[in-house]
Amino acid sequence: MPVDIKRVLVCDAVDEACVNLLKENGIEVTYKLKLPKEELCKEVKHFDALIVRSDTKVTREVLEAGSGSLKAVGRAGAGVDNIDIEAATKHGVIVLNTPGGNSISACELTCVLLASLARPVTLAAQSMKEGRWDRKIYAGTELYGKTLAILGLGRIGREVAVRMKAWGMRCIGFDPITTHEEAKAAGVEKMELEDIWPLADYITVHTPLIPSTRNLVSQGTLAKCRKGVKVVNVARGGIIDEVALLAALESGQCGGAALDVFPEEPPKSDVTKALIQHPKVVATPHLGASTAEAQVRVAVEVAEQFIALTGRSAVFTTYPGVVNREVLKTAF
Repeated sequence: MPVDIKRVLVCDAVDEACVNLLKENGIEVTYKLKLPKEELCKEVKHFDALIVRSDTKVTREVLEAGSGSLKAVGRAGAGVDNIDIEAATKHGVIVLNTPGGNSISACELTCVLLASLARPVTLAAQSMKEGRWDRKIYAGTELYGKTLAILGLGRIGREVAVRMKAWGMRCIGFDPITTHEEAKAAGVEKMELEDIWPLADYITVHTPLIPSTRNLVSQGTLAKCRKGVKVVNVARGGIIDEVALLAALESGQCGGAALDVFPEEPPKSDVTKALIQHPKVVATPHLGASTAEAQVRVAVEVAEQFIALTGRSAVFTTYPGVVNREVLKTAF
């Protein structure tokens, strides 16, 4: 049977297009942003579904408070690490995200950061603002002819490959799910991880943060790389071991890093702060999906999937972002 979604609570700021689409399809929308956990626990029991981004944590306590009323949680973004999936599944709550909504934006930021590691434009621009002419200090290297290792060949990883191939880079990659044919179509030579490390001039990670990917780039794996390898992370903090990265930057084993995500945001740990301040690091405040286009896209995709779950639309009929599909068997 369809999922009866009549009342939706928006917990984090999303584009107005999301609200409008839901209302056009007969769904009541309430906006209450950045509620403390205690307040959210009180509010959740009055709604059929929640929409969140990164700020709101949908914890076990929140899901227990909504038990009996809450049917779905949608995240306007790619990850769902701020939602307790296990508890949601236990309580029969469908969890969905928008896996394709910010792909292009995250891809383009990755490419910009790769280029900024090759050509230190951020430091050079700052030196100009400070009245200096440090032309010799900021000489860089070409990306042409270099090898880019892409760890994670989903939507974003493959989009990065298409663009960096156009820059003349050799793209190699690893993904346990993507086939050799899918990788080849994007211009990537799919390899095993152990074969990748010694070949990479640059490494970019595009995986979810799960036990098998935590500290994927570590002291051990960096040691297997060419001296001076450069790394980019626009995926999730924790995929790169920050202690190992800082040590590799200090020793010269790592020639530079560009980081858009961190284990804790905003960063508080001394190690993270040391990385951000390091002269070989370009750091940005989680800007991967921060484009006007991506914000609209992810907001609309959440709304479309909620509408599809109700079964009341002939236009919106699919919900590709559902991450705990076992719940659908009891919901339908």
